[in-house]
Amino acid sequence: MAFPDNFVWGAAAASYQIEGAAFADEKGLSVWDVFSHTPGKTWNGDTGDVACDHYNRYQEDVQVMKQIGLQAYRLSISWPRILPEGVGKVNEAGLGFYDKLVDELLEADITPYVTLFHWDYPWELYCRGGWLNRDSADWFADYTDIVVRALGDRVKHWMTLNEPPVFVLVGHQAGRHAPGDQFSDRHIARIIHHVLLTHGKSVQAIRAASPQPAQISWALNTDPSIPVVEDETHINAARETYWGLSNGFWNAGLWLDPVLRGEYPQAALDRWGEYLPIREGDLEEMNQPLDFVGLNIYRGHYVAVEEDGGSNIRSDGRPELEGFEEGYPLTMMDWPVTPEALYWGAKWVNERYGLPIAITENGLASMDWVAVDGAVHDPNRIDFLKRYLRGFGKAGADGIPLHAYFQWSIFDNYEWAEGYRKRFGLVHVNYQTQERILKDSAHWYRQVIESNGAILDE
Repeated sequence: MAFPDNFVWGAAAASYQIEGAAFADEKGLSVWDVFSHTPGKTWNGDTGDVACDHYNRYQEDVQVMKQIGLQAYRLSISWPRILPEGVGKVNEAGLGFYDKLVDELLEADITPYVTLFHWDYPWELYCRGGWLNRDSADWFADYTDIVVRALGDRVKHWMTLNEPPVFVLVGHQAGRHAPGDQFSDRHIARIIHHVLLTHGKSVQAIRAASPQPAQISWALNTDPSIPVVEDETHINAARETYWGLSNGFWNAGLWLDPVLRGEYPQAALDRWGEYLPIREGDLEEMNQPLDFVGLNIYRGHYVAVEEDGGSNIRSDGRPELEGFEEGYPLTMMDWPVTPEALYWGAKWVNERYGLPIAITENGLASMDWVAVDGAVHDPNRIDFLKRYLRGFGKAGADGIPLHAYFQWSIFDNYEWAEGYRKRFGLVHVNYQTQERILKDSAHWYRQVIESNGAILDE
């Protein structure tokens, strides 16, 4: 496998999903604290109140990471733990937690990659309009400044936002995630513009506040289009499908072009331009230099083109997504297993923007439990990761610059509206006792790291 010598192997987690201590040490409410306590919103009424109790067990957890051999850990910071009101007075206890966590990671020779926002938006700011309020960009920039000034002497890898299409569309259009809104396209376009503006202002705040050169990106979720046959016709069709607007607000170009080109795709302007509250200078604010592109990829879609112009060609002449046959392999999230997704996701984004690629999340929910021998055997996870990582390695072999890979997730944790029934971790967590058990996949991943991916060829 073609992974560069300086390639970074890590794993990831998010504040609300693992920390617990949801109301401890003067932490403010997040939209997820409120949403998860609303009857009927989450599976079994599960909340992140305790989760993995990482807030109190971070030292033990860092030792687990060290045992696996992680080179880097992608963590997120809870905005309302730092600023209980979202703005104003800093909660020193909350900031102190991350200060100690960063020191603990560095002591274990694990590089922290810090994500500033992984969905736990402050409730008090939501009550002031949330992402509909343009001031969100400035609120977040001020929060960014506080965190970077506190941690930037030791942290040099930063990510602004995690999966903006998900927290915008699932949280504000579908209503299945916090805050549970079901807004119109007019509202959503406005939110998207403010979120992109927030990213740009946060990047500027990081570079202004960091006492050392910083590497900055974000983590964008994307489902790459995959050609069913690797010939010119199918590759071109898959590229066209990926950058086209057939998937509406989920389109990768809608999110990436403003950030990396300083412009909205023309098709997006044609469709939603009247809803986008663009002011002079906004696109310049969004378009800040990034050091790599972070992509969260779990699955892709196959694209076929039939030479006879059959059912796979739409009435407008564009290729259709290929359906999955009966019995196609699915994860416990009912997501199709598409190992080529990392290759094509890296290819499409790198050829358009020319930046190195980091896979900031990839993994699967599987059927994991403690076996009679006391271990946790998860061969499906090992097989899944091997297949996907081979795809990412192929991208490197084809000359695409690869920066890092972060497995999702280091621990079983709170899977948002799915509660605790979906287990993504390399490490099994007993939510009653908080016992951690390294799964077989964790021991396997250690070998992947030690060999810099060489064992993936076996």
